[in-house]
Amino acid sequence: MTQRTELWVDREDYRNTRVVKTAVPSPAEGEVLVEIDRFALTSNNVSYAVSGDMIGYWGYYPAQDNWGKVPVWGCATVVDSSCAEVPVGERLWGFFPMASHALLRPGRVREDQFMDVAEHRLELPALYNSYRRTRAEPAFLQALENERCLLFPLFATSWLIYDYLLDNKFFGAKQVLIGSVSSKTGFGLARMLHADPSVTQRIVGLTSQPNVAFVEGLGCCDQVVVYGQEASIDASLPAAYVDMSGDTALTATLHRLLGENMVESAMVGATHWEQRGGDNSSLPGATPTFFFAPAQIGKRDSEWGPGVAMMKAMTASADVAQALQDQMTVEWVRDVEGLAKLWNDMLDNKVSPNRGMMVSLLAG
Repeated sequence: MTQRTELWVDREDYRNTRVVKTAVPSPAEGEVLVEIDRFALTSNNVSYAVSGDMIGYWGYYPAQDNWGKVPVWGCATVVDSSCAEVPVGERLWGFFPMASHALLRPGRVREDQFMDVAEHRLELPALYNSYRRTRAEPAFLQALENERCLLFPLFATSWLIYDYLLDNKFFGAKQVLIGSVSSKTGFGLARMLHADPSVTQRIVGLTSQPNVAFVEGLGCCDQVVVYGQEASIDASLPAAYVDMSGDTALTATLHRLLGENMVESAMVGATHWEQRGGDNSSLPGATPTFFFAPAQIGKRDSEWGPGVAMMKAMTASADVAQALQDQMTVEWVRDVEGLAKLWNDMLDNKVSPNRGMMVSLLAG
């Protein structure tokens, strides 16, 4: 294949996309060229775009002018190598652009993984510079490529939030409120809390009316609340709020309802990205703060040793992914025009949570 196909996104108008087709590049000394045969597109990728400047997501694969390459989780094969430690044929899982091909610069190479040490990535969160060499892994894990792309990064975040809440004794909360619980990170967190017999806190999931049946079918929430009916939440119980939606109006409503009983307010995602904005710093209760997953990993690495937290997160992700396989139907998009439409559907929350959207641009 001699052509690389990419989808770029306008960083100021996410609905504006651009198809870019160029010659497949050759790796410079120390680089590898990978062919990306599959990647997942979820609402999490919308969150990457929304927080692209704050967290640095636009920096992993720089584009030109006001354009950006939204990163995705995918699987790829090394098809050309100028790095002796990572040969042609190597199978990888990690952070890629919405593209058919990409260049990586392996460093700190181990049997099971390497880091991309390209200069422009050195100051970015290291979590996303890590690439798993999957052929060194157990066969059962190698067989879960779609689930790994679709669910593992999201459920790993779920586990890190779960661990964060446990680590802080739930901040004294008697209930956990999960905004946009139908999102994969949301229902992953709900399931992990529900499955832990030591967790006595009430689990309250907030979602839109069309997603109520899906959320109730998971059996992980003690109460499912439809947006607009927040008054049904017991405001007498101290609450920890985990916001997957990025809807500042919803956050304000919940803070005013709970008052000083809102003992923690963690912002995680931006599934309702158009409702973001506004100043929520003066709301009653705990000040809303952004949950930065790499910070929790760093804390646990210092306490448990490097890599232990991520191994726990990956194990939990595999368990939840396998348990929920029957709740999700995998669908494929195999052209860049279809990807552009899917991206806009994600922006408009038109993709139901039981659809797992996989993409391959190798057809051009």
